[in-house]
Amino acid sequence: MPASPEELFRRLDDLGIGHETAHHRAVHTVAEAQDVRDQITGAHNKNLFLRDKKKQTWLVCTLEDKPVDLKQLSAKIGAARLSFGSADRLAEFLGVQPGSVTPFALINDPETRVKVVLDQEMLGHEQLNFHPLVNTMTTTILSADLLRFVQACGHDPQTPRL
Repeated sequence: MPASPEELFRRLDDLGIGHETAHHRAVHTVAEAQDVRDQITGAHNKNLFLRDKKKQTWLVCTLEDKPVDLKQLSAKIGAARLSFGSADRLAEFLGVQPGSVTPFALINDPETRVKVVLDQEMLGHEQLNFHPLVNTMTTTILSADLLRFVQACGHDPQTPRL
């Protein structure tokens, strides 16, 4: 059973990671989140759930307005021809639905089957915002704490400049 937002918040608390969460209407895309995000401080991000031709699964997190060319990204991170992962694969690997992709979903990947890429430019911001497993909330944490959380979930993220 995938973790709930409440279980995620307890895990953040157990790790000593400060967090603040805002509740809002459901948003499924960066465009839909524009009016919501203006009321929340910190950098806003997009999260791409991807699969390569070798069936390796990837989670790529970057700034919301950064264009991502999957062909160039493949070469940059050492992946074999990337494409978007299916909703079924997303549920299986990260336990979330489309529109709720987030690095916080790594709490649902104890087998570390997902390779993680965190954009260096995104990590340069002090505060970062992500959905806490559902798209009706946004949680703000420090970028250093995002790295700590990802590592506490057993993942060793790549941090290239995308």
